[in-house]
This record gives sequence, structure tokens and C-alpha cells, in this order.
Amino acid sequence: MAKRKNNESAVGDILNEIIKSNKLESGLNQVSVVDAWKNLMGNGVNNYTRNVALRNGTLYVELTSAVLREELSYGKDKIIKMINEELGRDVVKDVVLR
Repeated sequence: MAKRKNNESAVGDILNEIIKSNKLESGLNQVSVVDAWKNLMGNGVNNYTRNVALRNGTLYVELTSAVLREELSYGKDKIIKMINEELGRDVVKDVVLR
């Protein structure tokens, strides 16, 4: 970690420095996306969700209902937009429903 020039630094700046220097950003994005999915989709969709994973900007969602998978496939762009707005940054580029 780089040396500080003065004794005063914001806690957020220090945390961001630690995250970047230890390459923790992808893991934090993974956790944030899973939480955002659960919050945005609600209990109805979460009951049929088996697994949610983020890899290389693509959100992979395993669903147990073919009907729900078909319904959600029509709104992929909206899902991407909602999750990125929830996170405050562009993390999800594509959604794959399985």
C-alpha cells in the first residue's frame, strides 16, 4: 500500500485502496449482485431461484421453473438496468437464465 502524505485520510479512501491493492473488487461485486438480485426480484422469483453467479460481467441465474425463465427472458435488459442502478455502477453486462 502506498505511503500517506499526511495523517488524515477518509475511511472510505483507505478501504478503497485496500480493495484495489488486494484485488477484492470482483468478489465484492459477486456478493453485491447476489444481494441485489434477492432484493429486486422479491420472494416470488427467489423461491424458484437455485443459484446466482457473476462471471466476467455476465450474470448467470439458475431457475427451477421453465415458465418463469421464459417470462424473465423477455425483460433481460430491464433486469440488467435495475441491478446496475441498485449497485450504482455498471457491473452486469448480460444475463443468462438457465
